Amino acid sequence: MGALPYDRPVTVGTVLLFVLGIVVFIVGLLISIGLHELGHLFFAKLFRVRVTQYSLGFGKALWSFERGGTEYGIRPILLGGYISMVGMVKPRPNGTTTVTNTGMYSAFVQDARDASAEQIADAGGDDSRAFYRLTPWKRIIVMVAGPAMNLVIGIVLFGVLLVGFGAPTTTIASTIGCVLPTSQSTSCAAGDAVSPAKIAGLRGGDVILAAGSVKKPSITQLTTVFERSANTPVTLQILRDGRHLTVQVTPALAVRDELTASGQIVKSADGTPKTHNVGVVGVSIGQSLVPQSPAAVLPAVWAQTEASAQLIVDLPQRLVAVWNAAFGTQARQANSPVSVVGVGRAIGTVTASSGIPVVDKLYTILGLLASLNIGLFVLNMVPILPLDGGHIAGAIWEAIKRRAFRLVGRPDPGPIDLAKTMPLTMVVVILLIGMSALLVYADIVRPVSIFG
Repeated sequence: MGALPYDRPVTVGTVLLFVLGIVVFIVGLLISIGLHELGHLFFAKLFRVRVTQYSLGFGKALWSFERGGTEYGIRPILLGGYISMVGMVKPRPNGTTTVTNTGMYSAFVQDARDASAEQIADAGGDDSRAFYRLTPWKRIIVMVAGPAMNLVIGIVLFGVLLVGFGAPTTTIASTIGCVLPTSQSTSCAAGDAVSPAKIAGLRGGDVILAAGSVKKPSITQLTTVFERSANTPVTLQILRDGRHLTVQVTPALAVRDELTASGQIVKSADGTPKTHNVGVVGVSIGQSLVPQSPAAVLPAVWAQTEASAQLIVDLPQRLVAVWNAAFGTQARQANSPVSVVGVGRAIGTVTASSGIPVVDKLYTILGLLASLNIGLFVLNMVPILPLDGGHIAGAIWEAIKRRAFRLVGRPDPGPIDLAKTMPLTMVVVILLIGMSALLVYADIVRPVSIFG
């Protein structure tokens, strides 16, 4: 039996949980993809565009049925989905399909026009229900509807996470009644000074809302504030049993071992631990889920949207780092982009771990699906073909062009000719396939570490 991608004992139970986590993720992903395409389908049907196919997955149909002139099916390669609308690009105005230029650019353009002409011919030669015949604003609605569904899914999932479960928030896990004399000390002894935590009245379970000027501090931030504030009062805003309180604590000066970023003790040349003077409070710091108000949902979605957009902006340099990790000795970064394989593997790893509560496992799965849907929304809004944003940009340009022609008294130029963008579209498709292949390979040979 193969090993799981983390250092845990391999049993039938852990393997089944690992597989279950991946299955749950695949089902969630398929629902997201299905709703994305359903958004396109609903408005295409509403505007009477002829839709010949609605598919989850690619390849030969495993199961399908036809209704209202549309074939609905599931296909084996579950890496996406699509709907097929007649006339995505317009054929030649005169209806001919003759190639007048044998160059590669013209061949790509003509192939796109020929495919569109064949779709229209298969529909009886009537192009009145072709997609390109829609007004620009209707085409924008059809194309925005898909990514908008991912955005709605993301908002709903963030709502469930923040309002139903809560946001991970720094808390006081426990307190100790004295200032331990050394890092190796584990219990209080006679003569030890009373801890600042006991003096200030801090309790286990107190939620830290602010420490001095630091709002919603992380565990690392709160630890740093305490360590740098020896003999200096720190004002804490805390939440205790639903009540907001202000507590002032003065960290005591103590000698503690120096630690590396990974938590290892730093040693001097003679092998003895290095020490330094820091402020200590006498608390153990952890995290707990604190339910938020519905007002916190949209800001969280916006923050995730910004993070997804920034990832796309930084994608070239991030992909270089992924390449170096996959084919070299460089470590895979924790914030590295991942493929669906990487996300599925992460979910399987968390699900199979015996050290994580079930609630936290479910929280992680929902959080990854929420972030994935926001990422799909942002990616699909990028204004390049074949992404939805490319069609939206084309429709906006057509609306501007038609408006400009009317203002100067020129005849309506008609629908925009997206077939001319097919060569660039093919380049984008090749790049997307290459990027996906690289991320899948890297997620197999050098996955992002979940447990550090």
